[in-house]
This record gives sequence, structure tokens and C-alpha cells, in this order.
Amino acid sequence: MLNRLALTANRVLAGAALWGASSCLSWSWAADPQPYTTKLVPTGEADLDTAIKSSSDLQSLQATHAVGPFALAGRVRNEYDRLRTALESCGYYAGTVHITLSRNGGKDAVKMDGMSPALSQWIESVPSGEKIQAEVKVDKGPLFHLGTVTLVDDKTGKPPVLTDAQKKAFGLASGQPAVAKTVLDGGSNLMDALREDGHALATVEKPKAYLEPTTHTLNITYPVTPGPVLNIGKIDTTGLKQVHEKFVRRRMTVQEGQLYQPSKIENARQDLASVGVFSNVTVQDASTYAVDGTMPLDFSFKEAKRHSVGAEGGYSTDLGARAGGSWTHYNLLGNAERLRLTALITGLGGSAQQGLGYDVYADFFKPDFLERNQNLSARIEGLRQLFWSYRQTAFLIRGGITRPLAKNWNGSFGLMAEQEKIEQFDVTRDYTIISAPLSVMFDNTGVGNPIEPATHGVRASMSITPSVSLGNKGSGTSFFAILNGTASTYFDLHHLGISKPGNSVLAFRGMVGSIQGASTWDIPPDQRLYAGGSSTVRGFRWQGVGPQYKNTRYAIGGTSLDAGSAEFRQRIIGNVGMAGFIDAGQVGSSSLPFTGKLRVGAGGGVRYYTPIGPIRLDVAVPLNRAPRGDKWDLYIGLGETF
Repeated sequence: MLNRLALTANRVLAGAALWGASSCLSWSWAADPQPYTTKLVPTGEADLDTAIKSSSDLQSLQATHAVGPFALAGRVRNEYDRLRTALESCGYYAGTVHITLSRNGGKDAVKMDGMSPALSQWIESVPSGEKIQAEVKVDKGPLFHLGTVTLVDDKTGKPPVLTDAQKKAFGLASGQPAVAKTVLDGGSNLMDALREDGHALATVEKPKAYLEPTTHTLNITYPVTPGPVLNIGKIDTTGLKQVHEKFVRRRMTVQEGQLYQPSKIENARQDLASVGVFSNVTVQDASTYAVDGTMPLDFSFKEAKRHSVGAEGGYSTDLGARAGGSWTHYNLLGNAERLRLTALITGLGGSAQQGLGYDVYADFFKPDFLERNQNLSARIEGLRQLFWSYRQTAFLIRGGITRPLAKNWNGSFGLMAEQEKIEQFDVTRDYTIISAPLSVMFDNTGVGNPIEPATHGVRASMSITPSVSLGNKGSGTSFFAILNGTASTYFDLHHLGISKPGNSVLAFRGMVGSIQGASTWDIPPDQRLYAGGSSTVRGFRWQGVGPQYKNTRYAIGGTSLDAGSAEFRQRIIGNVGMAGFIDAGQVGSSSLPFTGKLRVGAGGGVRYYTPIGPIRLDVAVPLNRAPRGDKWDLYIGLGETF
């Protein structure tokens, strides 16, 4: 009896991970398929009901795999074993399964026990087209608990020596419910803890289990072999062709001689994969460890394609359409550098535009500049913009360094030089502007892709840009500093229990800006602060919020700005969603924010969610329209506005 019970317990433990999977038997039959419905009587225990539902072939196959009388009788008989396994997996080793088939219904129902030898003949006697109802009821019986829990070192036959942390990870003790998943998870957790403490060769076998029906307990014995504590040995790299091995080794976050820890090794693998020049990075242990107590590692790389071509486009009724393409060269110098060339045509229509413009630039990016996680970026750009407020032709050179400051915090600093010609009211002025932007950013949303919508957390940035505009043709010299602060936060209504995770999200954004050191007229027009459009106040065209030249579309710009947005984002069905929003903002001629005429816009739109981010279409209207302002605006783009 004890041997049979031990075999039963071990069978349940070995198959616990699979108890939720349905099996499909293939039958052949001569008779017509017999339709039926299945009723699972709840047990009152949610986890057990879920296990029974997942294990029931009678329910899962009733609509998709119709069978004849003989095959249906076989399915019923197989159901007993499947549901007993589900019971035992949840700790009920003395439970029973009852299956009753009936026809006609009501008081006159004709019933048949699922264990009856005459079951197939009874099913065959059911008139063609009449459905059978199968009622499945489970008597749980007593819940079994863990009795003795024993760990045995396979090599010594004695209990292994474990640390307190390893014992805590194992987590199994006498008196716990004998749920199969919990028992198996204990072994997996112990295995992970041992390996994380350097036991690279540790093994934890499947437990042996013995039932004690009289005490309703399950005794288990876990074979455990910790093995020696190892350090990381020689690290080999294979598959590198264009990427320099020196770069990879400088980038690698694990080194020879460190304690062997799978989590840190996996982090190193993921970090190398994130560099952007590999399509695949794998790491494997050596088949045997070295005699000096180390475990060699082999990092294997598959390099990605070195070139890519992309397209860019967008449309709004204020800025018009923009379209163009880019060409990117990855791993330019063998150290994961990236060069991207982009050319765009801008101003294709639009209420804030007077004609076509262009934006052509080359971006260079170098990771791990001078030290790890310190990145260098540089841009050379030529652009022409024909806004109603001014016409600008400019050439810019900028460069900067970005580095992490703390968890979720990054900082950047750089230099920028700009030579531009601006025409305004038929007067042309030349400006040479030199600036040194400094900024700090915080982001705990957990979203690495800027196009992917955030559902929780905060994004914030603060920047100061000291600048000097050197005197040129028609302009004087001025010194000024631009200060900006932006913050956005996201709240998933799932936390209130009223939606699925990520389906209903409230998003809020606020921004404030100020220019210190110079008045509006001493600052080049393109350096002044403007509002309106998708980045600030929707429903007003770009540069449509703030001081305007009297009775014209020409914006003066200002030396202070503040704006805020509130948005509700809702997935409707599948990849389709919607959004509703309200924006407000103002631009003032004082350096103190919260001055000027407050403008408010509101609207909504639809979203189509793609693997790279949502395609956005928004329509907004001004609630207090400015003179000569737009009556409504349309915005189309990729990704959320914030």
C-alpha cells in the first residue's frame, strides 16, 4: 500500500507542471458524432476550480472535437484520471470524481453513471441530434499537508550544508499544504539560490514523495548536490567579425575571477545585446569546470546587418506634412558607433507655414566614450523653416555627452553653435549663437522605447542653456539663459480594479520655461518661447499661443511659458483605442511664468497599436480661440504626444 501511494504522489509531482494542459485523443468511429454539454460543479476553491477546468477534456473538446458514442465513453473514463491528477496537484489526495450523464432533463431525466460498463451502449441509444449533459462533480476530501521534509546530499548521504538564505529560498516546511506546484517550486528556488551563491554545478533532483493516508500528510525527500563554490574562469568570445573584441571586453560587466552568479552573467549578456550591433548574444558554461575552481564561460555573438534604411513622416494641420528618409550605418568604426543621415521635406501645407522647407542632418553616436555608459552624440544640420512668424535658414553643429547619474537618473551636457539668417517683416538679420545646454532627466516608467506608451511612473527633465548671440548684420550681441522643466506622470486604472493592466491610463503633463538675462526683442526669434501644437496646446497652431503682432498671424514669442495637459487613453478592442484630452498654456513677455493670455484646447482621437508603437490621429479645437487662430487642428503621428 505504501509503495502504491508513493508512486501516486511521485506521479502527481512529476506531472504538476502539466496538469493544466489538455490532451487530445484521436479516435475513429463509425457512428455519427454525439453532441453534449459539460457542467463543472464549483468546489468553492478558486485554484482547484481553475485546475479542474484546465484539465477537463470533456469541456475543452465538446465544441471542437465531436466524437461518436464509443469514443465519448472513452473520453468520460479518461476524465476521471485527469481530474484526480488535478485534485492531487492541489493537495487533495483522497478526493473522488463523480461524472453523471443525462438526457431529456428535468424530473424525467434519464441518467447514467460515467463508470458504468454500459456507458457506450447508453450513449448510442440517445436519439440523433439530442444533446447529452455531462455533470462533473468533485468531492475534495481532506487537504493533505507536508509531513517530513528531508534534504539529502546524493554524494554523502547526509543533509547538505545550506546557508540561511538558501533555506529561506527553499521555503518548504512541515505543515504546509501539499500543493504539487509549491513543492516543485521549492526545489527550483533552492537550485537558483545555490547557483547564485557560486555553486555552478549544483543539482536538485525531483523529490520522492510518500503519502500517509491516516495522517493526511505527504512526506518528501529532496536529493540535493550543492557541489563546489566556483568563480568565473576564462571568458571566450566567438562570432565577432566587424566588432572589435576589445570593445566587447571593456563593455562586459562580468570579469574573470568574480563569483559565478547566473543573474550577473545574464545581465552582462542582455547589456551586450542592447548595444545595437548584435542580432543575438548567448552565453554558455563550459561542459566541465577547471581544476583551479573556476567555471569558464563562452559568449557567442551574431552580428546584425550594418546598414538600414528608414522612412519618416507625419502630418498636422498647423505644421503641414513632413516626409523623408534616413540611412544608418551601424558599427562604423568597430566599437558600436552609429552614423545616421536624414533628409526631410517640411512645411507641406499647414496654417503655421508659408512654404516648403527642409531639414537635413547627420547624427553620430559613440557608446562608452572615454568610460563605460558615457555616450557621445554629435549632429551637423542644415535647415530651412518658413513659419508665418519668421523665415529661417540655419546651419548648426552640436555635440554632447550623456551619462547615468543614479538609478533612473541621467545627465547630459554639450556645446552648440548656430549660424542663421532670419527674415521677418522684410528685414533680414544674421545671428551667430553659441550655447552650452546642461540637463538632468528622471524616468522610472520602465519603457525603453520612447514610442511605446508608458502606463505608470514619472518622466521629468530640467535644463538650463546659457547662450550668447553674437552681433552680426542687423543684430546686436546679447547674453541669455533658457530654463525649461517638464514632467509627465501616468496612472493605470487597473490599480483601482476597474480595467485590465494597460487598458485604461490617465496621463498628465506639465511644463514651464523662462528666459533670463535679456528681453524679448534682444533674443533671436527662433530662441524665444512659443506654444501651440501637439507638444503644448492642441487646438492652436504652432506659435499660435502667446503675443501676436496686431491683426496678423505673426507670433512675437515670449520669455516665459507654462502649459499642462490631461489625457485619458483607453484600449477598446484588439489593437484599436481612443483618447480624450484637454490642454492649457500661455506665453508671456515677462521672465516669470504664469503670465500672458491663457489658452485652452480640447479634443480626442483614435489609436492603432502596432508592435513599434501606436499610430495616433487626434482632432482638437480651441475653447477660447485667438484672433485669426485655427478653428480646429488635426494631428497624425507615431507614438503618444507624451
